Amino acid sequence: MSSDTSAGNSQFDPSKTDLLIVDDDHEFRATLVRRFSRRGFQVYEADSAEQALQHAENRQFNVAVFDLVMPGMSGLDLLKIFQENQPECEVLILTGQGSVQTAVEGMKHGAFDFLSKPFSLSALESLLEKASGVQRLKQENTQMKTLLRRNKESKSMIGESAVMQEVYRLIERAAPSETAILIQGESGTGKELVASALHKQSLRCDKPMVIINCAALPESLLESELFGHEKGSFTGAVASKAGLFEIADGGTLFIDEIGEMPGSLQAKLLRVLEDGSMRRIGSLKERRVDVRLLAATNRDMGKMVEEGDFREDLFYRINVMSLQLPPLRERTGDIPRLVDHFLGKDWDLAEEADAAIERYYWPGNVRQLSNALERGKIMADDGIIQAAHLPREVLESKVRKADSIDADTSDLATVERSKVIQALRRERNNKTKAAQALGIGRRKLYRLIDKYEIQEAELSG
Repeated sequence: MSSDTSAGNSQFDPSKTDLLIVDDDHEFRATLVRRFSRRGFQVYEADSAEQALQHAENRQFNVAVFDLVMPGMSGLDLLKIFQENQPECEVLILTGQGSVQTAVEGMKHGAFDFLSKPFSLSALESLLEKASGVQRLKQENTQMKTLLRRNKESKSMIGESAVMQEVYRLIERAAPSETAILIQGESGTGKELVASALHKQSLRCDKPMVIINCAALPESLLESELFGHEKGSFTGAVASKAGLFEIADGGTLFIDEIGEMPGSLQAKLLRVLEDGSMRRIGSLKERRVDVRLLAATNRDMGKMVEEGDFREDLFYRINVMSLQLPPLRERTGDIPRLVDHFLGKDWDLAEEADAAIERYYWPGNVRQLSNALERGKIMADDGIIQAAHLPREVLESKVRKADSIDADTSDLATVERSKVIQALRRERNNKTKAAQALGIGRRKLYRLIDKYEIQEAELSG
């Protein structure tokens, strides 16, 4: 941007501003169009208020410039209509009559500011930049109010196992990019936490992250949530509503369980991802959004594409990069940390309850573990969760495969003892690392050391 607009916001990006210029003076209008097109604005022009309203039917504008005195409908009348139909748009008014009174009337009807002709183009550009900044702030305030109503308290990822270290590495590499990412994993593995981590480490971290679960909403409501609707577009639409793509504009949209998205909405989603264009339900007005998409699923998306249940072109669009989350049974060394996190400092586990948790297979993953411990807190009354306080399926489970070290060996105890000693030697008696290498928790490791009476002297050989 040139030095004559240096007083404006250095973060201002004109390429994200849709500008409408309305003036019946062809030469003057062409001058403005050339100037602001070169500056990077997305410029639209109209030679009358009537033509401007035609544009407004098909596109949502960020900022507009109206000449007040035009044949037919005046700029002041056009401003009044815009206040009803495009309330998000900030309007600058121009007057060649030198009439401050007329301009003030426009300000009373919601105009951002006015300029009296003649004026310098740099003065108009400075006002456009300020108006665009105000429009963006209003939009961000709307976004934040919506997010405060929708979003839950932020949570952190927990785990130091090798497989989780690989997840952290991929998040660190992928987060700063603008590419779409498909997060895959079983139910309860923490896909939403990964999406949150990707957003927090991205270049959009100061913008909103909006979350929606396709499996939680019927098709009709899902479309309205994603794309918004206009008043009267369907029964119950008593007011216009912005969709989540608009709320997430500039930030991140996380679509959970995207495999459950109906085919009728997949084409509409594909278009937004391709060119940033979308329309609310019941509207012909095109809006532009700039959103990074993160998606998650617990289904086999490749198989869904083969069977015709998911669009192939959309699959490749959302799967630019894939991130696979491990189930809890593949990172059992993280269970003690997860248990400590979910219990908090005022709770503890009895030995039998600890053992049951260690050997269970956890098909519902971290979410199931959290729920089991929450149930234990409800049932316990002395700050200690006993085995009887845990869900029945946890107590009645067979030994987890991960704990059966060389289970086909006849002398299981001898082999298990040897494995523990080898792990401790390899990790130089670091109990945490040894437990992770064995795929068990630290508490389990200490029980095995006691069970097999492993001495310090044996670990130096």
